[in-house]
Amino acid sequence: MNTKNLENLKKKKLFLFDIDGTLAVGNTLYEGSAKLLQYIRDIDGKAYYITNNSTKSGADYVTKFREAFGLDTTEDLFITSGYMTIRFLKENFPDRKIFVLGTSSFLAELRKNGLQITEKYAPDIACVIAAYDSELNYEKLIEICKVLSTMDVPFYATNPDLCCPIDFGFIPDCGAICEMITHSTEKTPTYLGKPNKDVVELCLQLSGFSKEETLVIGDRLYTDIACGINGGVDTCVVFTGEAKKEDIQDTPFPPDYTFETIQNLYDALLS
Repeated sequence: MNTKNLENLKKKKLFLFDIDGTLAVGNTLYEGSAKLLQYIRDIDGKAYYITNNSTKSGADYVTKFREAFGLDTTEDLFITSGYMTIRFLKENFPDRKIFVLGTSSFLAELRKNGLQITEKYAPDIACVIAAYDSELNYEKLIEICKVLSTMDVPFYATNPDLCCPIDFGFIPDCGAICEMITHSTEKTPTYLGKPNKDVVELCLQLSGFSKEETLVIGDRLYTDIACGINGGVDTCVVFTGEAKKEDIQDTPFPPDYTFETIQNLYDALLS
């Protein structure tokens, strides 16, 4: 059931999409996704892709959208948790040593942006960053726990997602990795991607659209929907990823609209 009038939904111009579990899973684009993106172009709207996947850069996503989905996009449309992390670090820790737990490609992206990165304990570390790490091993966990247990430095992470959708189900994401670290060090990270309201505010700034014209669409309540709520805009959940219908009843992050699929959202906009 949708809690707001569908006429209000049809006034939306700025659409902020999660990707995995919302528009697609793996290399498979969900039915209705391409048609919805074309609808947004037809109404002179704007679509941004606000993903908590820190392993891919905007350029990586442009390639994936073209090769896997047959969709033409541009790098500036992808507001990833990695991008938000880079912006934050460049603003707050320029020329400071930053300890990072993450993939080699994520570390390379940070270094490409002029940040001083280390994967080893050092006395001059200014802060700690944790990200989704498909190359995770126990030595990496020992090293980050050593830093957090013996140094009084701020702890940040790219995103709180506990699991990441994959073709057979789910695998542990950054939030699950951070849970291990928190239980071992009693240090809890500040998350820089969704549900941080800065994600919404950046998209509003870049697009020029108002909050009233904006809709966040995702499959996860505590990141996607919470991000929209924190940013003061309307939200829509689809049940093709993590969230289930029964989760809506007692969630602290109630969406304004609910649809089974992106196709159903598209149909409602055309009705």
